[in-house]
Amino acid sequence: MTDTRVDTAVEPPAEPPAEPPVEPPVDERPAPPPRRRIDKTLLIVSLVVGLGLTLVIRGLFIGVTGDERADLPDAVTEVLPVPEAEQALSQTNVFVDLESGFTGVFVIDGVEIPTVNIDELSSDTVDPGAQVAVPPVTVYEPGNATLTFTPGSDAPITEFGEGEHQVTVRYWPIDEGPQRARTYTWTFNVI
Repeated sequence: MTDTRVDTAVEPPAEPPAEPPVEPPVDERPAPPPRRRIDKTLLIVSLVVGLGLTLVIRGLFIGVTGDERADLPDAVTEVLPVPEAEQALSQTNVFVDLESGFTGVFVIDGVEIPTVNIDELSSDTVDPGAQVAVPPVTVYEPGNATLTFTPGSDAPITEFGEGEHQVTVRYWPIDEGPQRARTYTWTFNVI
């Protein structure tokens, strides 16, 4: 006999496909990262450094030094020591570079220093290569139109003492003479 039994086991009905889970609506912007706390010490140091840099840069842009600060007349191109110099040495030279064609004399701390032309100092009796003796007064070099005074033991001023010193240069065009002289005055401090 054949078994004609049919398996009558009933399969459970298939479940309908599950719907995807409903997600909450997504915000279009991502959430901001959590904020870091500001380190107050770092903030203060950064502000101080920034302020310092700003002051240094400003100082470089507005700083005026040397001859620009001196407001020199047109006929005077350079003076030494620099006007209002704070640390000149007691044996410093006093020097003025004039425009070509000018000459002059120094009045230092109220003492007029005589001026000699270096061309008048040269002599035929000087051996080649030997130095010419320069008197202890203001030396005028006509080729460069410069006046130079160096304090010394035989000079009208032996050295510049500590404190402030005043220099006046009286200068004039050579062809017009000293009656048409102009002046320029400056000060410097010796340490």
